[in-house]
Amino acid sequence: MTFDWSQYLNLAKELGGFASPPANQEAKMRAAISRAYYAAFMLAKNHLRDREGLSIPKTADAHRYVSEQFALSPEPVRKLVGEKLIRLRLYRNQADYVDRFPGL
Repeated sequence: MTFDWSQYLNLAKELGGFASPPANQEAKMRAAISRAYYAAFMLAKNHLRDREGLSIPKTADAHRYVSEQFALSPEPVRKLVGEKLIRLRLYRNQADYVDRFPGL
């Protein structure tokens, strides 16, 4: 079934403490995926900037740049971080932009 995007408004009102019909579970799951991605992305970005002194692009290219800094590393743990960040971004894009999300 196609996602009812107005459920995001219900969720926003719910999160903001305003009376409204509660958001459906799909809206909550989509928002959770999106927020999980941004938490991981921002932590990784800030690590590269603050601990490694890298200059991060100030455009949408930052997403690719950050994930590649980890994914292309020869260090297994960094490589895994990068791969998971790439996968989570794919899920986030699907959650935020695609009407149908099978297997959500």
